[in-house]
Amino acid sequence: MEEQELKNLWQTYDQQLRQAKILNLQSWVVQLQTKEAIQLMRAKSKLNALANFKKWVVLLGVLWVALLLLLAYYSFSFEKIFFFVSACVLALFNIYAVAAYIRQILLIREIDNSESIVEAQEKTARLQSSTIRIVRVLFLQMPFYTTWFITPSSIVNRDPGFWFISLPVALLFVFFSVWLYRNINARNAHKKWFRLLFSGPEWTPVIQAIEFMREIDEFKKENGFKEI
Repeated sequence: MEEQELKNLWQTYDQQLRQAKILNLQSWVVQLQTKEAIQLMRAKSKLNALANFKKWVVLLGVLWVALLLLLAYYSFSFEKIFFFVSACVLALFNIYAVAAYIRQILLIREIDNSESIVEAQEKTARLQSSTIRIVRVLFLQMPFYTTWFITPSSIVNRDPGFWFISLPVALLFVFFSVWLYRNINARNAHKKWFRLLFSGPEWTPVIQAIEFMREIDEFKKENGFKEI
């Protein structure tokens, strides 16, 4: 009897232990789901605010492109050829930016409709890469802001203002725009100049959203969810 009782006690204990593990696992899963829901909601809130900001930027971009094209139209002459080319090139850059911003707004909408944290993380990473790419490309337009007032006559007549001011400034802007295009990437995200460039309302919400979702991974590791 004693041996049978011991077996029964052991079976009862083993059953209670399994039930406790199941309850503990269920509790962990509920905690994880709650954590994911809260962090995903916080991330979506930041990105939705960013989408609203980008809508205003798109509107301003459309107006700026319209103004540039209007200026180009009324400056189409040989004497104003540099003005015309500058306006057209700047318009092209800004058309690219407007289109890219619209794609980002649509991407943020997809993130807002995401229920999976993995899907939201993947699309937020795409948004981050897209933001870096847009900034890189837009810096290439810098030199064309220095060529508005160059005229063929200033070159032909060897105007000192062109050779000693306009040309050196334009070349300096070419150097910096190419340098920024080549160096703006995720590998330099820790550098001070990068953080200075990417500290505005278009970048900070993306980083905050990524951090919110990264906290979920840290929560999983701390609680052993990686083994589940």
